[in-house]
Amino acid sequence: MDTRAVLEKLKSGEISVDEAEGYLRRQPFDDMGFAKLDTHREIRTGFPEVVFCEGKPDIYLIKIFERLEEDGQPIFATRATIRQYELLKAFVQGLEYDRVSRIISRRKREEASELIGQVTVVSGGTADIPVAEEAAQTAEFFGTKVERVYDVGVSGLHRLLSTLDTVQNANCVIAVAGMEGALASVVGGLVKNPVIAVPTSVGYGASMNGLSALLTMINSCANGIAVVNIDNGYGAGYIATQINRLAVRNSAK
Repeated sequence: MDTRAVLEKLKSGEISVDEAEGYLRRQPFDDMGFAKLDTHREIRTGFPEVVFCEGKPDIYLIKIFERLEEDGQPIFATRATIRQYELLKAFVQGLEYDRVSRIISRRKREEASELIGQVTVVSGGTADIPVAEEAAQTAEFFGTKVERVYDVGVSGLHRLLSTLDTVQNANCVIAVAGMEGALASVVGGLVKNPVIAVPTSVGYGASMNGLSALLTMINSCANGIAVVNIDNGYGAGYIATQINRLAVRNSAK
């Protein structure tokens, strides 16, 4: 619940002055000792607080999720295990878990007509899909229409070329690839809008857990390519949403 919503509820009599004061007193962050939840983040940036689950003790995750629910915040958490999901759903109702992207979320799903613009997520191979889905589902959670074009790596370039309309019509393309990471360069030479390259840790020994793909993408001679960290689908989905929102806003002028 943002500040405007608090004031509207106060005005309508749904909450008391004391309740409103209690909520606003916790702004702009809620200090839990082990975590400081950024309850003003959506007001400042247009994106709510997101929880990174990997490495967090169970009791911390439980308390964080309970506080997000108490504050009326949307819940979106990355790098979660099925065990963490099974634990958390006993404390917070309505959670959903996607085994491929490893995302836990809770928010009313928008109808397709409510999603805006278009971001296309392209993967080099099927093994890259978990990272690609982290990117795609992040963008969708934040209100972006996403098209998926998977398993179109450079070892069979005709597969990518058969989807050019979908790729070229996007406000932004996310190119996800491991091995040598050449997919981003190929896509960058085919589109007029920005490409976000995501190197994955997929590959044999000399791929060095994604370092080879990262270096290829950073050194691309194609223009308009930005690169996020290895396996950082979330970061790519976030940036793509920012680009998509700007494109939609400018097209409406």
